[in-house]
Amino acid sequence: MLIAVIAACEIGFWVVLAAGLAARYPLRLRRTGTALLLCVPLVDVVLLATTVIDLRGGATAGTGHGLAAAYLGYSVAFGHSMVRWADERFAHRFAGGPPPRGKPGYGSARVRYEWREFGKAALATALACGLLLAMVALVGDADRTEALTAWLGRLGTVLAIWSLWPITHTLWPAKPKDVSQDPAEHAPPR
Repeated sequence: MLIAVIAACEIGFWVVLAAGLAARYPLRLRRTGTALLLCVPLVDVVLLATTVIDLRGGATAGTGHGLAAAYLGYSVAFGHSMVRWADERFAHRFAGGPPPRGKPGYGSARVRYEWREFGKAALATALACGLLLAMVALVGDADRTEALTAWLGRLGTVLAIWSLWPITHTLWPAKPKDVSQDPAEHAPPR
């Protein structure tokens, strides 16, 4: 059942986000759109409450409980940037806003971007691990929470793999792809 709740929360996140942006831009209901966007984190509260109720009801922690903690950690850490990403695109498409910013393609800006994203992943992992440990303490039975402690290692592995990306960009920064034969063409105007 918990896997279904996680799937429903993921769908709910995008539905509430789309409703908020639709109200804000095409329908021009700015206050309604803002109110709906402020409700996006409530989806996470539903998942957290469902997980706690399930564990308090005597359930043995399983993959779904660990997945719920991971989802919540990543949703909190990356949620704001996902909302901003979607908002930029809606504003551009429906309200004549500036073109959406993309991630930097190369150089020190790309390195900073990758480290910032890794920082969000580290925060997400810390939050998820904190939730897992809180669930273990809540249940208070090592046999019933064995699946949760296994998730600590999984999340650490994901973070370790994620760290390779900013390290690679730091050691071997990407170069501009559009380099012509004449460097003067790409020189900034004086």
